[in-house]
Amino acid sequence: MPTRRTFIKQTGVVCAMPLINTPLHAAVSGCFYMPDEGEKHRQAFIAFGAQDAIWGGFTADVQAALGRIARAIADHEPVTVFCREDERALAEKHCGTRNITLVEAALDDIWIRDTGANFVIDGSGGVAAVGFNFNGWGDKQQHADDAQLAALIAAHTGTRHLRSKLVGEGGAIEVDGRGTGIMTESSWINRNRNPGWSKAEVEAELKECLGLRKIIWLPGIKGKDITDAHVDFYARFVSPGVVVANLDTDPASYDHKVTLAHLEILKHATDADGRPLQVHTLSPPLNPRNSKFNEGNQEFAAGYINYLVINGAVIAPEFGDPVADRKALDLLTRLYPNRTVVQLNIDAIAAGGGGIHCVTHHQPVV
Repeated sequence: MPTRRTFIKQTGVVCAMPLINTPLHAAVSGCFYMPDEGEKHRQAFIAFGAQDAIWGGFTADVQAALGRIARAIADHEPVTVFCREDERALAEKHCGTRNITLVEAALDDIWIRDTGANFVIDGSGGVAAVGFNFNGWGDKQQHADDAQLAALIAAHTGTRHLRSKLVGEGGAIEVDGRGTGIMTESSWINRNRNPGWSKAEVEAELKECLGLRKIIWLPGIKGKDITDAHVDFYARFVSPGVVVANLDTDPASYDHKVTLAHLEILKHATDADGRPLQVHTLSPPLNPRNSKFNEGNQEFAAGYINYLVINGAVIAPEFGDPVADRKALDLLTRLYPNRTVVQLNIDAIAAGGGGIHCVTHHQPVV
């Protein structure tokens, strides 16, 4: 079993932790499963990793947006913020200190949903952290440091790190915690991640990694965004049997036909227990506020379903369109009646093609 040693600085104390990278098939993986995001969390994670080489003049705005998200989450559950050693004070300034733990680490960027560990449990106190060998969404961006983050999170939490044979990202995974997953073919069955893998082989590995009995495949669309259409911008489980889907109503958008096709699949799909899905839809804003972040920016990701479910709350975006923002707030309030829906301005992050779910991750309570 290969091991290596790293040093993590946490709250001013230097501690040595082994990073154990265990091939998934060398572990007893059949009893593990990935719980639904709405199950109780032990903590959330954020990577305070924006840098000028990637974000240019938006870097400070992205850092401020990450801080708003961290503070909103910290009102409800602990947050571990990974940051570079020389940006520790800046991360603390933006994210605050209440319910926040700062951990110094080398980072390339902010997308911890894709780079971080995906926790699986066995229902009997066992827990493991699955990594999917992040390769920069098919070598589209520098990622040497971020490729180590899943193992780093496993070490930080004292959890065994299980490495899948697949290359992929956490934003490409959506599960109901009861054996059903939703995935896009465009991001998993793609030569830039998994050359030579058939759909059946990818599906079998994902089922073993995440404890799934059924995967509902959506086509997605390749090459239009850096992720090749992650599922967390297209369909989310609210609870077993209940899904909220993105429906792009702008005929000029490349996502218009894609989301219509996804909706048809979801409406006729059943979950692992044979239950038809109840499908709700949320549409992107047609009139988002004008800003430097979306002016002429084809990457601007104004999607409402890229939200994060945490203990007692849903952290969701708003885009300055009063009608669309209100519809999103009303629907999420109905779908999550026991949680407070908190809407935040995350335009700076959306400018890079992502959202709140993309820049956060979580560890379930075992």
